[in-house]
Amino acid sequence: MARALLGRLATFLVSLLVASAVVFALLNLLPGDVAGVILGSSATPAAVDALRHQMGLDVWAPVRYLHWLLGLLHGDLGRSAFTGSSNGPLIASRLAVTVSLVGWAMFLAVALALPVGAFAATRRRHLSGTVVSVFSQLGMSVPAFLAGIGLVVLFAVKLHWLPANGYTPLMEDPVEWLRRMILPSVALALVQAAVLVRYVRSAFIDVLSQDYFRTARAVGWTRRRAIIRHGLRNAALQIVTVIGLQIASLLVGAVVIENVFDLPGLGALLLKSAQNRDLPVVQAIVMVLVALILAINMLVDAAYLLIDPRLRREGGNSREEAAA
Repeated sequence: MARALLGRLATFLVSLLVASAVVFALLNLLPGDVAGVILGSSATPAAVDALRHQMGLDVWAPVRYLHWLLGLLHGDLGRSAFTGSSNGPLIASRLAVTVSLVGWAMFLAVALALPVGAFAATRRRHLSGTVVSVFSQLGMSVPAFLAGIGLVVLFAVKLHWLPANGYTPLMEDPVEWLRRMILPSVALALVQAAVLVRYVRSAFIDVLSQDYFRTARAVGWTRRRAIIRHGLRNAALQIVTVIGLQIASLLVGAVVIENVFDLPGLGALLLKSAQNRDLPVVQAIVMVLVALILAINMLVDAAYLLIDPRLRREGGNSREEAAA
């Protein structure tokens, strides 16, 4: 098992290195001049050239990439082109908001999708199971920002139960923090739960057709006991795979939701920095998001080894076997 984990760690590090080169190349191929944007259209060419030299933009691109990469290895995310402040503390404060939003959304999505998906599988030949499947299909077609607007209209504007936007730090007021996280978390979770329900339903249908499940029922186990003892464990590989992919999707969806609910997370900072062409900040945020997604994929692969002992013995590729 240790060998398999080391292999996945090596894959993560190589993927991270390749991703850093791609992120740097794409952002530095964008048209426009950061120094010109900072100084404005009235700046003289000499002033623009001086600022480019100060920011190191006149250095050959591969050399700039190596300097940036070495900085990343030492925990240096660079400095903002506009304020000159370090990107690390700024991104760390925003990352806490995004992680809490994604964490709550994923918890709610899984808590809703597991029982609903299992119900849809066991009742697939009944009207109730069909209704659940139809609603999950409809939920997949609703954009997260539209769900967020609907929740704001209902619970903030009409019922006045929850605040429509804004953010309160957890350490400042935990109750107010929770109240302000409910609507954005639910908006982000609903669409993901609809997607997850389809996969949970499919995974449980596959389990229900297996001999070990029919044997458990034949020896007198109730359907609920058989599903809990056999269904959850044997469907876990497929469900964990989808959850890993969903978390990556949630990180992307958080960019939109944070702007809908005026949350000071990475998404809001990314859009603001992109509008200002503050490429060092954009570059650092994108790299942090890529690192998070790759880390999640590595953890999902590690979870396969814990869930299924056969993968530890066989040393196979867990992701491919889970999808099989």
